[in-house]
Amino acid sequence: MDADRARKELEVWGTTVHLRPEELDPREVWWLERYQRLKTCGYLLRPRYSPEWVPSWSVSNRDWAECEDGKRLRYGQVIDATRISDGKVVTLKQITRAEHPYEVDIALYFSSEDLVSNPANHCVPVYHVFSLDDDDDFVIIVMPLLRPYANPRFDTIGEAVECFRQLFEGLQFMHKHRVAHRDCMNKNIMFDPTHLYPESFHPMETNLNMDCSGHAKRFTRTQRPPKYYFIDFGISRRYDPSIKDPREVPIWGGDKEVPEFQTSNEPRDPFATDVFYIGNAIKMDFLLEKRGFEFMKTLLADMIQPDPAKRPKMYEVVARFDDIQRGLSRRKLRSRVVDVDEDLFEWVVRATSHWKRRIGFIARGVPAIPSSPSRQ
Repeated sequence: MDADRARKELEVWGTTVHLRPEELDPREVWWLERYQRLKTCGYLLRPRYSPEWVPSWSVSNRDWAECEDGKRLRYGQVIDATRISDGKVVTLKQITRAEHPYEVDIALYFSSEDLVSNPANHCVPVYHVFSLDDDDDFVIIVMPLLRPYANPRFDTIGEAVECFRQLFEGLQFMHKHRVAHRDCMNKNIMFDPTHLYPESFHPMETNLNMDCSGHAKRFTRTQRPPKYYFIDFGISRRYDPSIKDPREVPIWGGDKEVPEFQTSNEPRDPFATDVFYIGNAIKMDFLLEKRGFEFMKTLLADMIQPDPAKRPKMYEVVARFDDIQRGLSRRKLRSRVVDVDEDLFEWVVRATSHWKRRIGFIARGVPAIPSSPSRQ
């Protein structure tokens, strides 16, 4: 038990030593040491990572846990920063080309002028790529600040339906351009929160505002429809059009349930594995965790079936889902997303606020399926 706890602490915090709030862990020190270099490149890290940082709680009456600069990084290779040229908060990610030789090229491919403006493209845009420490093998990529795709919670079935549509559209777009994601599980699905959170939020405490003085102001997805994105192309592959049926030796992503990986290292169809990943993500996060998504059962069952050769292609998934969506009534689409373990108190609070919004949406003629950026 102690060994397992130590392993998890090392994985999450970069150390098993319990640090005081004002002490940076090794992952944070790495960014601190590059603060000035990043500033020269046009990106300003939060005060915690400045060489001149003085903890705000040491000169105020606030507890460190309430202070913006008391928040540690969640993932050592990813950090938020402010782009100096326009004040936009962005995400910086470390990439070692030797470990992930295709990640930067694939990310830049989908951010190219020909593809980035295509509404079916749901690959996270890359704004800038640059090297640090005169090492071309080690680069930083700059992306928008995103949120996990299911946070905050979905309010209506229609909001989730639009999310599914975008994800299926986006994965079909990747496959059409001969790219297999190979790790498109739920943790690699995000959304652009710009409109949902007009005053933004703290990157490490996403329910709080930027200075952690209160809750972040937000809207629902029906009020401010977001665009969803796939991230992390670390094990993705792009294939020449001449390779009709590519095969790849299994490589484990975040989802450990891929049937074809369980008993053999035989090369497999990476596109079929992608179909499993996205189908299983929706099954785990909606079909098993929420009520009201039975209409997805048959399609998801086909997407995650054990024999990869029998899974539908993504263009077939898109066509079948379009039929499913057209068969859903407005009443169904406007209905509330309910957790399977929701207690009576949660039901009363959430149902009351939901109906207030719902009546207003109906009166104003707001679509039951939010009009997404993909279709604008």
